[in-house]
Amino acid sequence: MTKRALITGITGQDGSYLAELLLDEGYEVVGMVRRSSTVNFERIAHIQDRVTLVPGDLLDEVSLINILREHRPEEVYNLAAQSFVQTSFGQPVLTGEITALGVTRLLDAIRIVDPDIRFYQASTSEMFGKVQAVPQTEETDFYPRSPYGVAKLYGHWITINYRESYQMHASSGILFNHESPRRGHEFVTRKITHAVAQIKLGQLDTLALGNLDAQRDWGFAGDYVEAMWLMLQQEEPDDFVIATGSTHSVREFCEVAFSHVGLDYEQYVTMDQRFVRPAEVDLLIGDPGKAKEKLGWEPKTTFAELITMMVDADIDLLSGKLRHLS
Repeated sequence: MTKRALITGITGQDGSYLAELLLDEGYEVVGMVRRSSTVNFERIAHIQDRVTLVPGDLLDEVSLINILREHRPEEVYNLAAQSFVQTSFGQPVLTGEITALGVTRLLDAIRIVDPDIRFYQASTSEMFGKVQAVPQTEETDFYPRSPYGVAKLYGHWITINYRESYQMHASSGILFNHESPRRGHEFVTRKITHAVAQIKLGQLDTLALGNLDAQRDWGFAGDYVEAMWLMLQQEEPDDFVIATGSTHSVREFCEVAFSHVGLDYEQYVTMDQRFVRPAEVDLLIGDPGKAKEKLGWEPKTTFAELITMMVDADIDLLSGKLRHLS
């Protein structure tokens, strides 16, 4: 029998990779999209004819109930969120409505329609924030440092609450930073690789960044969505840290990205206080040991492979645009 899965946030980076994976596994894929004047289908354009897109919104529980009743998915992956940390300082209430309470609305809709639906919640390493231990595991205390991190922590705990209160198969993936050529331009990794491509092609002279010494555990989104799927294939629901287990600074990211096209980052990168967060998180480095042991999951893509993949994709993207304009 063909399985059916609902993905919220299907037009995002993770949603597009997860949709590809599920299609390869033989699923019918239903993707929830918000009604808005600027929905961007760019990331799923190549699979759009193979998925069913339905209107819905994490702010509106009735829309969620209707989608579940009409499409009857066996699995629900909640990847929709206001997911940009910097924006969450400027829009803290909206971030809470979508990223925190939105999870409750979706869980409650599942409880009402069919509590046997398996549920995946996209948690985040930003919940660790001011880290209480290095590396971070599933047992590490949380100390979020942004409205986004706080909202995600609510979503994480409400998932556990519904799991324990209603015996629902609800799991959370505590994903550390994961990037790809499909990453949004507002994220520092894509900002860097896109700028490297522009500088290499003579379209840009300098790149202004915030804290170059901020350190992150960066992996490839295409690897991480496999862990999401594996969580919902387990007999028992649980929470898992998904990470590479190694950390790198923004400076290192720049170094690899610029050197890939034969340039020295120090000649192009400047520091701008406007891009420094009001409260920075400390050393984020995840221990994926539990995921390896229980899910059989390990990251396949190295730090350098990830960056060169992103730089090459941005050069191709901009070269294609140049050809199109000429």
